[in-house]
Amino acid sequence: MSLHDEVANKAANKLANELAAELEARDSQGLRRRRRLLTTPQRARVNVDGREYIAFCSNDYLGLAADPRLAAAAKSGIDRYGVGAGASHLILGHSSAHHELEAALAAFVRLPRALLFSTGYMANMGVVSALAGRGDAVFADRLNHASLNDAALVSRAAFKRYAHNDLAALERLLQNTPASRRLVIVDAVFSMDGDIAPVPALLELCIRYDAYLLIDDAHGFGVLGAQGRGTLAHFGITSERVIYMATLGKAAGVSGAFVAGSEALIESLVQNARTYIYTTATPPLLAQALLASLQVIEQEDWRRDRLRELVAQLQRELTGGLWRLLPSDTPIQPLLVGGNAEALDLSARLADQGLLVPAIRPPTVPQGTARLRISLSADHSAADVKRLTAALLQAA
Repeated sequence: MSLHDEVANKAANKLANELAAELEARDSQGLRRRRRLLTTPQRARVNVDGREYIAFCSNDYLGLAADPRLAAAAKSGIDRYGVGAGASHLILGHSSAHHELEAALAAFVRLPRALLFSTGYMANMGVVSALAGRGDAVFADRLNHASLNDAALVSRAAFKRYAHNDLAALERLLQNTPASRRLVIVDAVFSMDGDIAPVPALLELCIRYDAYLLIDDAHGFGVLGAQGRGTLAHFGITSERVIYMATLGKAAGVSGAFVAGSEALIESLVQNARTYIYTTATPPLLAQALLASLQVIEQEDWRRDRLRELVAQLQRELTGGLWRLLPSDTPIQPLLVGGNAEALDLSARLADQGLLVPAIRPPTVPQGTARLRISLSADHSAADVKRLTAALLQAA
């Protein structure tokens, strides 16, 4: 073995040992993440790791991920466009299906224009890095999704974080910044707490201090507002200062994301958003499925009605229990447990009874606030929720 090979092997072994030690530390702290193997379509009832469960851990809020109408639309898309897009949107990957979907999404959220992205993570990265840079400032709620935080870091703008929903703290930051461009970024529905951001008050601050507001409506689109049109519709907001992002793999049941706003905004993203420019377009068959999904979201209010009924039932039946539900009117219902080991143990005990509810631990949530994140879907029944609440009360 040459000296070069020997040095390379020692370096590789050193890295492997360091990584193994880090994994052991994760295990000892109850922070090791593990994947489960799903062998059925995404539904309220699933087969995971060879066993049947009722799942309370999916973001398929409207129960559309396995809807046969969406599947039929996807099959039609395969027949017309094939399987892959084959190129980026700006080369030869922008199909008529993509174009039609962008127009439909813009009309649905009642904004001038929309732009498709492959994922919500890529959408946030693309928007923030295209609109903010050195000399600018980005202001973020401390409980924002990781994609918003990473986007702010990548942008190289000054990154200012404020305590959750602390508008006075945000105002002080806005007052004291010398930045030429100011961008406030926020989850519309916070993914681990389920509460809704005070969007009207945030917009008022943005108007007062000449800032723009990026709203990540990943968990509000399809669920909130008339006909599921999202958080802007929920609050009745229209403003050119708003940059609207929503994902299409949660309530919409398929995959991808979009950004909507003014004509100038969207055209600027086409020119400057690196996560849009430098990646292959999503398969057109998904756009076909999403066009069908939009129709269902708009027309079937019973799905949102059922969600509201299930949320009310869960809260009513867990009142006075050992563990406290955090205040949330959305399908995300966090049950605060506290310690990592306790949350993992409770999740495991529920799994033994055929109920899948994930334990969420730091760093996803703050230290000491490990929880079970109960996600409800229109595909659940009242009996499903009753079975969960009975098991939790028994465990308590």
